[in-house]
Amino acid sequence: MSDIILKVENLSKQYRLGKIGTGTLSHDLNRWWHTVRGKEDPYLKVGEVNDRSSKGNNQYVWALKDINFEVQKGEVLGIIGKNGAGKSTLLKILSRVTSPTVGSVKTKGRIASLLEVGTGFHPEMTGRENIFLNGAILGMTKKEIASKLDEIIEFSGCERYIDTPVKRYSSGMTVRLAFAVAAHLEPEILVVDEVLAVGDAEFQKKAIGKMQDISKTDGRTVLFVSHNMAAVKSLCTKGIVLEHGGITFNGTSDDAINYYLENSYKKSEIRLSDRIDRKGNRKLIIKDIYAKNKDGVIVGEMHSGEYYKIIFEFEKEKEIDPKQFTIVLQFKNENDELVTTIATDELGTKFSEVKDNGFIEVEIPRLQFREGRYSLQYMISEKLSFNTPHQTIDYLQDAFTLNVIRGDYWNSGVLNRPKGFIQEATISIANEK
Repeated sequence: MSDIILKVENLSKQYRLGKIGTGTLSHDLNRWWHTVRGKEDPYLKVGEVNDRSSKGNNQYVWALKDINFEVQKGEVLGIIGKNGAGKSTLLKILSRVTSPTVGSVKTKGRIASLLEVGTGFHPEMTGRENIFLNGAILGMTKKEIASKLDEIIEFSGCERYIDTPVKRYSSGMTVRLAFAVAAHLEPEILVVDEVLAVGDAEFQKKAIGKMQDISKTDGRTVLFVSHNMAAVKSLCTKGIVLEHGGITFNGTSDDAINYYLENSYKKSEIRLSDRIDRKGNRKLIIKDIYAKNKDGVIVGEMHSGEYYKIIFEFEKEKEIDPKQFTIVLQFKNENDELVTTIATDELGTKFSEVKDNGFIEVEIPRLQFREGRYSLQYMISEKLSFNTPHQTIDYLQDAFTLNVIRGDYWNSGVLNRPKGFIQEATISIANEK
């Protein structure tokens, strides 16, 4: 029990939709009357699960419901889940930005939070002044902040602009400075949301390295939220998966990632016509997606180096200008990392007609994916001009799963190694002249 630095018990958070404030006068009086009689708040008994993809009938929503977990000193806990699962709400409660509706959070020591870009920064003050301001907010004395000032500035990489008002910083510079402050002021618990995605690849690597040092060397605890499964895997020791405001898995980080990815891919098993999480004006709807091999046979597995067609069966609801018709396909690997993109505007593909019903055929002469499981997301849009944004027609994530088996891509008699993308190349040895 002495090693437990954070304990969450029966934590729940309820919000009321469409209103500002705690509710109507009748609701407030009803709550007051129940409180006077020593009874439970009647509105805690109502409310729906926080599923953003479906329309509810109740104005009360549980952003979090019955959350229970413990974190040991020195552990790095990864909190993963889809958008709207409740991750940020949980971190805000742990950081005392907002209070829970029900339940408790018990902590030992100081908590430093990095939840949103620029949180706790004053735009009119310089970077140096904001270091002292943010440090004071985190509970540090001026002397403590001054002793680490040079180290914070060096880590942030903003030394040239440290005496410039923060309002002139880019979002990347702001998050660099904010992370540097939070990481160097020695909190017992460091809470980091997805904000690191704003930084460049070099800084993300640097930040992850710093968090590893904080946990391994200093024995401090880190709570880390990210959609980058590779970062979660390399940094975290434990993981929890949130879905619709509840914990659906609690275990090691590897097991949590596998659980999350497997359940994400299950979406592709649902008929596309039944998917309610698509976005766009629905002038055209993709009804089905499947792959065919060179013999025209629909396949469930694909081999590296083989010929395939990915077929998108569609139905048009409204007229579409074929000259502006744009298709973008993106493929992600098992760590939810983007592998490659196929886009008609990049290919220079032009369409002369979009019929009421038909098929979009994506021809792949030689599949360059290595062994693994890949998720496809698509966006169909009208690109009105180069100076105007796309008007989305139909957009869907995790629309189709490609199960790729290793093959002999080069016809060399050697099967391809797993994971990643096969790059066309020629290797030779040049003799000195």
